[in-house]
This record gives sequence, structure tokens and C-alpha cells, in this order.
Amino acid sequence: MAMTNSEDAPLSVVAVSKALADWIGKLGMVWVEGQLSEVRLRPGSQIVFMRLRDVQSEASVSLVATSAMVGAMSPPLAEGAQVVVLASVEYWSKRGDLHLRARQLRAVGLGELLARLEQLRRLLDAEGVFAPERKRPLPFLPRRVGLICGRNSEAERDVTVNARRRWPAVEFAIREVPVQGAGAVSAVTAALAELDAQPEVDVIIITRGGGSVEDLLPFSNEALVRAAAAARTPIVSAIGHERDRPLLDDVADVRASTPTDAARRVVPDWSEEVARVTNARAAIRAALGARVAAEQRTVDQLRRTGALQAASERLNRETDAVLRLRVEGRRALADRLGTSQATVQALRGRLHALSPAATLERGYAIVTTASGTVATAPSDIAHGARFTVRLRDGAFTGQRLDATSEETP
Repeated sequence: MAMTNSEDAPLSVVAVSKALADWIGKLGMVWVEGQLSEVRLRPGSQIVFMRLRDVQSEASVSLVATSAMVGAMSPPLAEGAQVVVLASVEYWSKRGDLHLRARQLRAVGLGELLARLEQLRRLLDAEGVFAPERKRPLPFLPRRVGLICGRNSEAERDVTVNARRRWPAVEFAIREVPVQGAGAVSAVTAALAELDAQPEVDVIIITRGGGSVEDLLPFSNEALVRAAAAARTPIVSAIGHERDRPLLDDVADVRASTPTDAARRVVPDWSEEVARVTNARAAIRAALGARVAAEQRTVDQLRRTGALQAASERLNRETDAVLRLRVEGRRALADRLGTSQATVQALRGRLHALSPAATLERGYAIVTTASGTVATAPSDIAHGARFTVRLRDGAFTGQRLDATSEETP
């Protein structure tokens, strides 16, 4: 029920804390499963303070247990252990802390962990997350290799040293993160997202140097596996050794058995490539030499049988025939052009003789009416009408008048 309060009559801190403790206490006992991210064992203390986290969502809650309960655990509890707890929910009003108080505590067995991993593996496989067609080929020579590894780890040295031994000019973008314990999943996922966003990073290696099933649990985390599946950059998983197989191995584009194997897979070997080029050059030279020798043998054979001489003689005959036809063609074309030119000259002369200009040159004139019509008789020009007389060297106009008229033109 709501507590009576107002601006003028506020509740005290003690009252609110007591109400919270009462409400929370009504939750009773709950079974909770999670991973221990902190285990603080203090000498002489009757209480062990721990932190219980969810491996999928990174949510966490404080957990306290008696030192006797924790001391009875075999093997001893350590960070990263998966446990099942029967606990009551408590609220410490003096500090304002909410925590779980363990009443029963047991570690999840290895067989149970493996069974749960296998169940998650089947689920992701059914969704197609591990499908072979989703896997991308690695580039022959990456511009830059992204490397996610532990801080100052042997795995980092194995990858970088062996890669540079194979290809000295290889470049790395290294992200050192926790690869075990509570923060491993979020740290590896964040590093993966950062490297995946860099266009110059052509391949990403995620590596660590092996460990127990519990140590490798972060690399079977569903959130990390799905992040790897969504990455645009090809991923090489080099987690542990050949016997280890976290879920990241299944989603990666390439699984390397060891960090050294990852280095071998992402960059070519300089000496091997030089040898390959040298061998290819020698093979090409040998093939060309053999082809030239074979063609030379063919020419020698043709020369011995006379076929080459016959072909040469026929080529000469055909060349002479072409030259002769070219001369004859030029001659025929010149004759045809001469005849056509004479015909054109004759037609030009006839056309000129029939033209009015030729008539004018002989002293004749052409009379046209005012409308431009050629006059062929005196009656074509009316009394008083204007007319034009065209001569060889020009023209003039006039007007027709009768003989008795006093008008002048």
C-alpha cells in the first residue's frame, strides 16, 4: 500500500529504507544461476562478498555467503565459475545496498556446461549462423590485420612474430582486452566492433592461449557469437588449442588450431611466394623455348620437303599478278577518265552554243516586257508600255511610242 506523505509531511529516510526492506523481504527465496565475477575472501571474515553476473546480458547483482559455505565448496570457488544459488533478497538500509544472501550454493558441473553449450550450438546452427555459405574467403595479402588478444599474452606474440617472419611488412591493429572473466565478453565485442568499422582492416584474428572450459566460456557467449556473425570483415578464430572448440570457432570464417596457425593463414610466406614466382618464370621460359623449338623444327621440315619453296614461289607469282593487275587497272581508269573528260567538254560546248549568252555575243538582243516575259513580236509590247533590252555587255529600258506621238522615250 502507498505510504502517506506529502510535501509538507515527507517521509524520513529510515521510514523509506524500512519500507523497502519490508517489500523486498516479501520476495522470499529464489533460485538464481549466474557466473561469479568477483570473489572477495577476507581472512577472519565470516562473510564472503561476491558478484553474480548474467553471461548473456552482463547484468549483475551482489551476492553474500558465509565463509563456511564457501569453504566447503570443492573445488574452491573462483572468478568465472558458473553457480546455482538459492538465495533470499535483502536490502541493507544503513548502506542502501540490495544483495542476495546465499542459503544454498553449488557449482554447475562441467557436463552440464557442455550440455548447455551444445544446446546453444544447435540453436544457432538451426538459424544458419554457422552455415558454410556465409563464410568469406581471407584476402591473399591484407592491408592491415586486426588482432584481439589478452594483455602481454603469449598468443599475441605467437601471432605477430610468426606473421612478420612470413611477411615482414605486415601491419597490425592490436586491441588488448580481458579474455577471461566477467568483462571479457563486452571487451572482446567492443574491440571487434571497433576493428570491423575500420576499412583498412581486411581480416580480424581473435585469439587466446587455451584454458579450461570455464576459461573459454566468453568465446561461447551468444552475444559475442552473433556479433561475429554480423561483422563485415572476415574473422579468424584462434582460441586455445586443437582440442578446444568454443562456439566462436563455428561462426568464424576460418578456424585456426593455434595462434601460430592463425598467423600462417592470414599472410603468405615471403620465401614461398618468391620461390613460386621463380618457378613460374622458369616454367614459362621452358614452355616458350619448347614452343619456339617445335616451330623451328616445323620450318626445317617444310624446307627439307620443298613445301616452303613451293609456297614462296606461289607467293611470288601471286605478287606479280597483283602488281600486273594494279598497272592494268590504273591504265583502264586513266583511259576511262580521258574519254569522260572529252565527253564533258563536248557537252559543255554544245550547252554554251545553245545558251542565250552565246546569242548575245553574236550581236543580238533580247527584249522583255515589264513583267519579265520575252517579247517575240511588236504586239507583245502595248503602246506606252515599258520594256527592257538586254545586250551582251548590259541592258537598258525604253517605252513604246507610235510614230505620230510627240512623246520621247
